[in-house]
Amino acid sequence: MNSIFNKTIPAGGKWSGTIGKGKLVRFTALGDRANLSTLMYHADHLTERYNMPDTLKAQHTSHLTKGHVLMSDNGRVLTSIIEDSLGWHDSISGYTSRKQTDEKYGVTSYQELRNDWLRSGEENFSVELVRNGLGVRDIVPALNLFSKVYCDEDGGMHFVENHCLEGATVTLRTELDTLFVFSNTPNSLDPSTAYPSVPIKIEVFEASPVEEDDICLNFRPENRRAFENTWEYLVLLGKSKSVVLK
Repeated sequence: MNSIFNKTIPAGGKWSGTIGKGKLVRFTALGDRANLSTLMYHADHLTERYNMPDTLKAQHTSHLTKGHVLMSDNGRVLTSIIEDSLGWHDSISGYTSRKQTDEKYGVTSYQELRNDWLRSGEENFSVELVRNGLGVRDIVPALNLFSKVYCDEDGGMHFVENHCLEGATVTLRTELDTLFVFSNTPNSLDPSTAYPSVPIKIEVFEASPVEEDDICLNFRPENRRAFENTWEYLVLLGKSKSVVLK
């Protein structure tokens, strides 16, 4: 299968772009300890965006993997996770701030180090959102691809250090035209005091239509309802022919 687009986001880098519905977006870690902080918005209506609480609540989980869907705040499916070599992606620990980055890794600046200065997720998101007609107020809870964070019985959050090794992959399928905003910056709970960030490759492919036996469609009853909401929206816009699977 040949990709129709590919790009590598360097350590500390950022990128944003709209990927149309019906595409596969495969992410590959090009080193150990990868973390890609990710925001998602409905490209046709930017006020509709990834909703972390509804996504987790509807699927009875605190982390995301194959079979899960990423729901919008309108109860539709933005993207689905159709392949995953890791089995766990962090949905609860957020993204790094400028203050946290300075305190953990040392103060750096662009004026001093140029492109080698240590970026934060907060700044990367802010820049890319402005480029797409949004702003800081539009930052929502991020999905951290490649990271594993779990909670103990007392509510403490723990980062698993050896979760992601070089070559790990995860593939999303776009169910709506989706604006992605990426920040290749460390997980906020990663204990390493050496700035842990490695390049991440993104490839886009054409996806096959959703079939009745699709794992994401059938993972939970709530998933099917979210898909039906999505198909109804697309049919009424003339972007799909039917909401009924044969």
